[in-house]
Amino acid sequence: MVQSHVVKVTPKDFFLWTGAMIAFYASVFAFVSLVFDYINYVFPDVLAQNGYYASDPYSNSISYEMAIIIVLAPLFLILIWFIRQSIAADNTRRDLWVRRWALFLTLFIAIATVAGDFISLIMYFLNGDLTMRFALKALLLFLVASGVFMHFLADLRGYWDEHAAKAHMMMWAVGVLIIATIASGFVIVGTPWQARLYRYDDQKINDMQSIQWQIVNYWQSKEKLPATLTDLQDPISGFMIPTDPQKGTAYEYRTTGANSFELCAVFNAQTRHYSAGSPLYIDNISTRPVNAPIAIGMKERKPDSWYHGVGRTCFPRKIDVDLYPPLPKNKQM
Repeated sequence: MVQSHVVKVTPKDFFLWTGAMIAFYASVFAFVSLVFDYINYVFPDVLAQNGYYASDPYSNSISYEMAIIIVLAPLFLILIWFIRQSIAADNTRRDLWVRRWALFLTLFIAIATVAGDFISLIMYFLNGDLTMRFALKALLLFLVASGVFMHFLADLRGYWDEHAAKAHMMMWAVGVLIIATIASGFVIVGTPWQARLYRYDDQKINDMQSIQWQIVNYWQSKEKLPATLTDLQDPISGFMIPTDPQKGTAYEYRTTGANSFELCAVFNAQTRHYSAGSPLYIDNISTRPVNAPIAIGMKERKPDSWYHGVGRTCFPRKIDVDLYPPLPKNKQM
Protein backbone atom coordinates (compact mmCIF):
# COMPACT_ATOMS: atom_id res chain seq x y z
CA MET A 1 0.00 0.00 0.00
CA VAL A 2 1.43 3.34 -1.05
CA GLN A 3 1.03 6.14 1.47
CA SER A 4 0.63 9.66 0.18
CA HIS A 5 3.30 12.06 1.26
CA VAL A 6 2.01 14.69 3.69
CA VAL A 7 3.82 18.01 3.40
CA LYS A 8 4.76 19.32 6.82
CA VAL A 9 3.84 22.88 7.70
CA THR A 10 6.76 24.70 9.27
CA PRO A 11 6.41 27.72 11.58
CA LYS A 12 7.76 29.79 8.71
CA ASP A 13 4.98 28.60 6.40
CA PHE A 14 2.29 29.18 9.00
CA PHE A 15 3.32 32.74 9.85
CA LEU A 16 4.01 33.67 6.24
CA TRP A 17 0.49 32.67 5.19
CA THR A 18 -1.17 34.04 8.33
CA GLY A 19 0.62 37.37 7.99
CA ALA A 20 -0.10 37.55 4.27
CA MET A 21 -3.82 36.87 4.72
CA ILE A 22 -4.21 39.35 7.60
CA ALA A 23 -2.40 42.01 5.57
CA PHE A 24 -4.49 41.15 2.50
CA TYR A 25 -7.90 41.28 4.22
CA ALA A 26 -7.04 44.50 6.08
CA SER A 27 -5.76 46.11 2.88
CA VAL A 28 -8.83 45.14 0.84
CA PHE A 29 -11.26 46.32 3.52
CA ALA A 30 -9.32 49.60 3.90
CA PHE A 31 -9.25 50.06 0.11
CA VAL A 32 -13.01 49.56 -0.19
CA SER A 33 -13.71 51.85 2.78
CA LEU A 34 -11.38 54.51 1.39
CA VAL A 35 -13.05 54.52 -2.02
CA PHE A 36 -16.43 54.58 -0.23
CA ASP A 37 -15.29 57.74 1.56
CA TYR A 38 -14.28 59.27 -1.77
CA ILE A 39 -17.72 58.44 -3.18
CA ASN A 40 -19.42 59.93 -0.11
CA TYR A 41 -17.35 63.07 -0.54
CA VAL A 42 -18.13 63.49 -4.25
CA PHE A 43 -21.76 62.30 -4.05
CA PRO A 44 -23.05 63.49 -0.64
CA ASP A 45 -26.27 62.15 0.81
CA VAL A 46 -28.68 65.09 0.97
CA LEU A 47 -30.81 63.21 3.50
CA ALA A 48 -27.91 63.28 5.97
CA GLN A 49 -27.74 67.08 6.21
CA ASN A 50 -28.43 67.36 9.91
CA GLY A 51 -25.77 69.66 11.28
CA TYR A 52 -22.25 70.91 10.94
CA TYR A 53 -19.64 68.76 9.25
CA ALA A 54 -15.89 68.65 9.71
CA SER A 55 -13.98 70.42 6.98
CA ASP A 56 -10.94 68.22 7.45
CA PRO A 57 -11.51 64.85 5.73
CA TYR A 58 -8.33 63.53 7.35
CA SER A 59 -9.93 63.88 10.78
CA ASN A 60 -12.20 60.91 10.02
CA SER A 61 -11.49 57.41 8.73
CA ILE A 62 -9.66 58.49 5.57
CA SER A 63 -6.31 58.98 7.28
CA TYR A 64 -6.62 55.61 9.05
CA GLU A 65 -7.55 53.80 5.84
CA MET A 66 -4.69 55.42 3.95
CA ALA A 67 -2.24 54.39 6.67
CA ILE A 68 -3.46 50.77 6.54
CA ILE A 69 -3.05 50.61 2.77
CA ILE A 70 0.36 52.30 2.77
CA VAL A 71 1.73 49.87 5.38
CA LEU A 72 -0.10 46.56 4.91
CA ALA A 73 -0.55 46.41 1.13
CA PRO A 74 3.22 46.44 0.45
CA LEU A 75 3.67 43.99 3.34
CA PHE A 76 1.21 41.60 1.68
CA LEU A 77 3.06 41.85 -1.64
CA ILE A 78 6.39 41.16 0.07
CA LEU A 79 5.04 38.13 1.97
CA ILE A 80 3.42 36.75 -1.17
CA TRP A 81 6.74 37.16 -2.99
CA PHE A 82 8.49 35.09 -0.30
CA ILE A 83 5.74 32.46 -0.52
CA ARG A 84 6.05 32.19 -4.29
CA GLN A 85 9.83 31.92 -3.98
CA SER A 86 9.47 29.02 -1.55
CA ILE A 87 7.00 27.27 -3.88
CA ALA A 88 9.34 27.80 -6.84
CA ALA A 89 12.16 26.20 -4.84
CA ASP A 90 9.98 23.32 -3.58
CA ASN A 91 6.80 22.61 -5.55
CA THR A 92 5.42 20.47 -2.70
CA ARG A 93 4.79 23.69 -0.72
CA ARG A 94 1.71 24.16 -2.93
CA ASP A 95 0.00 21.33 -1.05
CA LEU A 96 0.34 22.86 2.42
CA TRP A 97 -2.93 22.74 4.32
CA VAL A 98 -2.46 26.31 5.52
CA ARG A 99 -2.24 27.49 1.90
CA ARG A 100 -5.33 25.60 0.80
CA TRP A 101 -7.31 26.83 3.82
CA ALA A 102 -6.28 30.43 3.13
CA LEU A 103 -7.22 30.21 -0.55
CA PHE A 104 -10.58 28.49 0.02
CA LEU A 105 -11.48 30.93 2.82
CA THR A 106 -10.74 33.86 0.53
CA LEU A 107 -12.84 32.34 -2.27
CA PHE A 108 -15.73 31.84 0.17
CA ILE A 109 -15.56 35.45 1.40
CA ALA A 110 -15.42 36.74 -2.20
CA ILE A 111 -18.50 34.72 -3.22
CA ALA A 112 -20.39 35.83 -0.09
CA THR A 113 -19.51 39.46 -0.82
CA VAL A 114 -20.77 39.27 -4.39
CA ALA A 115 -24.01 37.60 -3.24
CA GLY A 116 -24.52 40.22 -0.53
CA ASP A 117 -23.79 42.95 -3.05
CA PHE A 118 -26.54 41.74 -5.37
CA ILE A 119 -29.00 41.34 -2.47
CA SER A 120 -28.35 44.93 -1.36
CA LEU A 121 -28.65 46.18 -4.93
CA ILE A 122 -32.05 44.53 -5.39
CA MET A 123 -33.26 45.72 -1.97
CA TYR A 124 -32.33 49.34 -2.65
CA PHE A 125 -33.87 49.14 -6.11
CA LEU A 126 -37.16 47.87 -4.67
CA ASN A 127 -37.11 50.64 -2.04
CA GLY A 128 -36.56 53.29 -4.69
CA ASP A 129 -33.21 54.35 -3.16
CA LEU A 130 -30.99 53.37 -6.07
CA THR A 131 -28.77 56.46 -6.31
CA MET A 132 -25.48 57.07 -8.12
CA ARG A 133 -23.80 56.98 -4.72
CA PHE A 134 -25.06 53.48 -3.96
CA ALA A 135 -24.59 52.21 -7.53
CA LEU A 136 -20.91 53.15 -7.49
CA LYS A 137 -20.41 51.41 -4.14
CA ALA A 138 -22.16 48.27 -5.38
CA LEU A 139 -20.06 48.29 -8.56
CA LEU A 140 -16.87 48.70 -6.52
CA LEU A 141 -17.72 45.76 -4.26
CA PHE A 142 -18.57 43.59 -7.25
CA LEU A 143 -15.32 44.42 -9.06
CA VAL A 144 -13.15 43.91 -5.97
CA ALA A 145 -14.82 40.66 -4.92
CA SER A 146 -14.79 39.31 -8.48
CA GLY A 147 -11.15 40.22 -8.94
CA VAL A 148 -10.17 38.58 -5.65
CA PHE A 149 -12.15 35.44 -6.52
CA MET A 150 -10.61 35.09 -9.97
CA HIS A 151 -7.07 35.75 -8.68
CA PHE A 152 -7.18 33.21 -5.87
CA LEU A 153 -9.03 30.62 -7.95
CA ALA A 154 -6.19 30.86 -10.45
CA ASP A 155 -3.71 30.57 -7.59
CA LEU A 156 -5.49 27.46 -6.30
CA ARG A 157 -5.19 25.86 -9.73
CA GLY A 158 -1.49 26.73 -9.95
CA TYR A 159 -1.87 29.29 -12.73
CA TRP A 160 0.45 31.87 -11.16
CA ASP A 161 3.10 29.23 -10.46
CA GLU A 162 3.12 28.25 -14.13
CA HIS A 163 3.12 31.87 -15.31
CA ALA A 164 5.58 33.59 -13.02
CA ALA A 165 5.97 36.61 -15.34
CA LYS A 166 2.23 37.31 -15.21
CA ALA A 167 2.31 36.93 -11.42
CA HIS A 168 4.99 39.63 -11.25
CA MET A 169 2.94 41.83 -13.57
CA MET A 170 -0.07 41.37 -11.31
CA MET A 171 1.96 42.44 -8.27
CA TRP A 172 3.13 45.55 -10.11
CA ALA A 173 -0.46 46.30 -11.16
CA VAL A 174 -1.60 46.09 -7.53
CA GLY A 175 1.20 48.44 -6.54
CA VAL A 176 0.14 50.96 -9.20
CA LEU A 177 -3.49 50.69 -8.04
CA ILE A 178 -2.43 51.44 -4.46
CA ILE A 179 -0.45 54.50 -5.52
CA ALA A 180 -3.29 55.71 -7.78
CA THR A 181 -5.83 55.31 -4.98
CA ILE A 182 -3.76 57.33 -2.51
CA ALA A 183 -2.99 59.99 -5.14
CA SER A 184 -6.68 60.21 -6.04
CA GLY A 185 -7.45 60.97 -2.42
CA PHE A 186 -5.15 63.99 -2.52
CA VAL A 187 -6.90 65.20 -5.69
CA ILE A 188 -10.42 64.62 -4.34
CA VAL A 189 -10.14 65.81 -0.74
CA GLY A 190 -6.86 67.72 -0.84
CA THR A 191 -3.50 67.09 0.78
CA PRO A 192 -2.98 66.89 4.56
CA TRP A 193 -1.21 70.27 4.35
CA GLN A 194 -4.27 71.81 2.75
CA ALA A 195 -6.44 70.16 5.37
CA ARG A 196 -4.37 71.83 8.08
CA LEU A 197 -5.07 75.23 6.53
CA TYR A 198 -8.79 74.42 6.51
CA ARG A 199 -8.54 73.48 10.19
CA TYR A 200 -7.00 76.88 10.89
CA ASP A 201 -9.94 78.53 9.13
CA ASP A 202 -12.46 76.46 11.09
CA GLN A 203 -10.79 77.38 14.38
CA LYS A 204 -10.95 81.05 13.43
CA ILE A 205 -14.68 80.73 12.78
CA ASN A 206 -15.19 78.95 16.12
CA ASP A 207 -13.24 81.68 17.91
CA MET A 208 -15.28 84.46 16.32
CA GLN A 209 -18.53 82.68 17.13
CA SER A 210 -17.44 82.60 20.76
CA ILE A 211 -16.46 86.27 20.64
CA GLN A 212 -19.76 87.17 19.00
CA TRP A 213 -21.84 85.70 21.78
CA GLN A 214 -19.65 87.30 24.42
CA ILE A 215 -20.33 90.63 22.72
CA VAL A 216 -24.08 89.93 22.78
CA ASN A 217 -23.93 89.05 26.48
CA TYR A 218 -21.90 92.21 27.15
CA TRP A 219 -24.48 94.34 25.33
CA GLN A 220 -27.36 92.75 27.26
CA SER A 221 -25.61 93.38 30.56
CA LYS A 222 -24.35 96.93 29.93
CA GLU A 223 -26.62 98.16 27.12
CA LYS A 224 -23.58 99.10 25.07
CA LEU A 225 -21.04 97.36 22.93
CA PRO A 226 -17.50 96.83 24.17
CA ALA A 227 -15.06 99.45 22.93
CA THR A 228 -12.40 96.79 22.34
CA LEU A 229 -12.26 93.04 22.67
CA THR A 230 -10.20 93.34 25.85
CA ASP A 231 -13.38 94.60 27.57
CA LEU A 232 -14.72 91.06 27.26
CA GLN A 233 -11.97 89.58 29.44
CA ASP A 234 -13.56 88.02 32.52
CA PRO A 235 -11.21 86.29 34.98
CA ILE A 236 -14.17 85.14 37.11
CA SER A 237 -15.93 83.23 34.32
CA GLY A 238 -12.58 82.29 32.84
CA PHE A 239 -13.25 83.75 29.40
CA MET A 240 -10.08 84.79 27.62
CA ILE A 241 -10.08 86.50 24.25
CA PRO A 242 -8.94 83.93 21.65
CA THR A 243 -6.34 84.94 19.11
CA ASP A 244 -5.70 83.86 15.55
CA PRO A 245 -4.31 80.29 15.94
CA GLN A 246 -2.22 80.63 12.79
CA LYS A 247 -0.52 83.96 13.43
CA GLY A 248 -1.15 84.56 17.13
CA THR A 249 -2.59 88.01 16.44
CA ALA A 250 -5.86 89.48 17.73
CA TYR A 251 -9.02 89.31 15.67
CA GLU A 252 -10.27 92.58 14.20
CA TYR A 253 -13.28 94.16 15.88
CA ARG A 254 -15.02 97.48 15.46
CA THR A 255 -18.41 98.95 16.27
CA THR A 256 -20.56 100.21 13.40
CA GLY A 257 -23.54 101.46 15.41
CA ALA A 258 -25.20 101.44 18.79
CA ASN A 259 -25.97 97.72 18.49
CA SER A 260 -24.00 96.66 15.42
CA PHE A 261 -20.40 95.57 15.01
CA GLU A 262 -18.02 93.79 12.72
CA LEU A 263 -15.54 90.92 13.19
CA CYS A 264 -12.75 90.27 10.71
CA ALA A 265 -10.08 87.64 10.11
CA VAL A 266 -7.73 86.46 7.38
CA PHE A 267 -8.58 83.06 5.86
CA ASN A 268 -6.55 80.58 3.84
CA ALA A 269 -9.31 79.35 1.57
CA GLN A 270 -12.90 79.84 0.57
CA THR A 271 -15.59 78.05 2.53
CA ARG A 272 -15.91 74.62 0.96
CA HIS A 273 -18.77 72.22 0.36
CA TYR A 274 -18.41 69.30 2.71
CA SER A 275 -19.78 65.81 3.09
CA ALA A 276 -23.34 67.06 3.58
CA GLY A 277 -23.27 68.74 0.20
CA SER A 278 -23.74 72.24 1.61
CA PRO A 279 -21.43 74.88 3.05
CA LEU A 280 -20.33 74.34 6.62
CA TYR A 281 -21.74 77.75 7.55
CA ILE A 282 -25.13 78.24 5.98
CA ASP A 283 -27.01 81.42 5.18
CA ASN A 284 -29.13 82.66 2.34
CA ILE A 285 -26.61 85.37 1.57
CA SER A 286 -27.95 85.89 -1.94
CA THR A 287 -31.08 87.59 -0.52
CA ARG A 288 -29.20 90.43 1.14
CA PRO A 289 -26.53 92.94 0.10
CA VAL A 290 -22.99 91.65 0.53
CA ASN A 291 -22.08 94.18 3.23
CA ALA A 292 -25.46 94.26 4.96
CA PRO A 293 -25.25 93.32 8.66
CA ILE A 294 -26.98 90.15 9.81
CA ALA A 295 -29.33 90.69 12.71
CA ILE A 296 -28.42 88.36 15.56
CA GLY A 297 -31.63 86.84 16.90
CA MET A 298 -33.77 87.90 13.93
CA LYS A 299 -37.13 86.13 13.97
CA GLU A 300 -37.18 83.00 11.81
CA ARG A 301 -33.64 83.72 10.72
CA LYS A 302 -31.30 81.19 9.25
CA PRO A 303 -27.97 80.49 10.99
CA ASP A 304 -25.56 83.42 10.92
CA SER A 305 -23.45 83.37 7.81
CA TRP A 306 -19.79 82.60 8.35
CA TYR A 307 -19.15 82.11 4.66
CA HIS A 308 -15.74 83.49 3.76
CA GLY A 309 -13.42 83.84 0.80
CA VAL A 310 -9.64 83.82 0.62
CA GLY A 311 -7.86 86.54 2.57
CA ARG A 312 -9.37 89.17 4.86
CA THR A 313 -13.11 88.72 5.39
CA CYS A 314 -15.40 90.74 7.67
CA PHE A 315 -18.69 89.61 9.18
CA PRO A 316 -21.16 92.44 9.87
CA ARG A 317 -23.54 91.78 12.76
CA LYS A 318 -26.54 93.64 14.21
CA ILE A 319 -28.14 92.61 17.50
CA ASP A 320 -31.92 92.20 17.40
CA VAL A 321 -32.99 94.09 20.54
CA ASP A 322 -36.41 92.40 20.59
CA LEU A 323 -34.96 88.92 20.96
CA TYR A 324 -31.91 89.99 22.96
CA PRO A 325 -33.21 92.77 25.20
CA PRO A 326 -31.08 94.27 27.99
CA LEU A 327 -31.07 92.19 31.14
CA PRO A 328 -33.14 93.63 34.05
CA LYS A 329 -31.06 95.51 36.61
CA ASN A 330 -30.98 94.24 40.20
CA LYS A 331 -33.00 96.50 42.45
CA GLN A 332 -31.09 98.26 45.18
CA MET A 333 -32.21 97.30 48.69
